[in-house]
Amino acid sequence: MTFKSRRDRLFQLMTFGFSAVFIGIVLFQWSESGIENSPSFLSNILLLAIVGFLLWSHFDTTYELTKTELKYKSGILRGTIQIKDISEIIKGKTLWSGFKAATARHGVIVKYNQYDEIYISPKTNDTFVAKLLELNTEIAITTHSNS
Repeated sequence: MTFKSRRDRLFQLMTFGFSAVFIGIVLFQWSESGIENSPSFLSNILLLAIVGFLLWSHFDTTYELTKTELKYKSGILRGTIQIKDISEIIKGKTLWSGFKAATARHGVIVKYNQYDEIYISPKTNDTFVAKLLELNTEIAITTHSNS
């Protein structure tokens, strides 16, 4: 079963805001000195690549549950977690640092193996967790209040 990522206004503002600023910088530099003559041609290409990665992550973030695996992809970030290795799910909490394949706050933190965790943001946390519990009833569920 495939789950799309929820997108909230903060992440949209960050994605499109940074993209607009970076594109503005590149267009300004190119209008001043031309594309080929720009002294910072490589940095302009790097900025455009960052914009590409931001937009790719924004529009192509999904999660898939198979009988044995949780597969995630968010732009260039892709991976697989064995469902049998998942020990805990924390619903409704935002992970501000660490490994994130998410485009919204108040998502799901998946703890697996001994010390590993990933933050994801499925469209509906409850549906995602219910489906995960069908596949592994041993997973502990913690609900974080947003107050």
